Amino acid sequence: MHPHFGLANVWSQGDLVTRGVFLLLGGMSLASWAVIVVKSLDQRRCAKQAKAVDSFWSAPDFATGLADLGPDEDNPFRTLALEGRDASAHIVPKDGGPRLQDGMDASDWVTRSLRNAIDDCTAQLQAGLAILASVGSTAPFVGLFGTVWGIYHALMSIGVAGQATIDKVAGPIGEALIMTALGLAVAIPAVLGYNALVRGNKRVLHKLNRFAHDLHAYFVTGARVAASERRVVHLKKA
Repeated sequence: MHPHFGLANVWSQGDLVTRGVFLLLGGMSLASWAVIVVKSLDQRRCAKQAKAVDSFWSAPDFATGLADLGPDEDNPFRTLALEGRDASAHIVPKDGGPRLQDGMDASDWVTRSLRNAIDDCTAQLQAGLAILASVGSTAPFVGLFGTVWGIYHALMSIGVAGQATIDKVAGPIGEALIMTALGLAVAIPAVLGYNALVRGNKRVLHKLNRFAHDLHAYFVTGARVAASERRVVHLKKA
């Protein structure tokens, strides 16, 4: 590439708007990659934590099973188990006095507690995805704005110089088009990362819902739902 052309020349010859577009696209790219890396690590951690669910149900008692889930307070499976235990413990009042939830069915009370915990986990899993969606939808337009602005100034400079030969036009116009390419380079990873993280979140939530279903059966009936019965329930829902 000619030393007078390229990104360095666009930056050095650009005005405040051009440099602002460059910095904005760079910040959007850094933000999107940071979200992709952090959320991917979170999903990987949840996948490892999900493997401990079998050890939980194989434990001789609830305390041992809770220990098998691990001490991590951010573990959504541990959070579900604790919420279910607390909901089950609050069904019977310790002081013998009346309470507002006394008229609520035990199954409904445990279901509401587990559902609230899953909603909190869902919000935590989806945190940051709005950044990827925003970057994926706006970065191409930011790059296009930089291109239009660059072409305008390139044409103005050519008009002032009075030289409209192809060698004088191709360089400035080509450099302005770089902004559109940068916008696409920022948007494409954000869109792909968003779709991949959404699919990963669905897998995690599926495991959380299945674990919550088993916890509900355990705290209400005292036994986990058998695998065959669980398949029947899924078929009825489908």
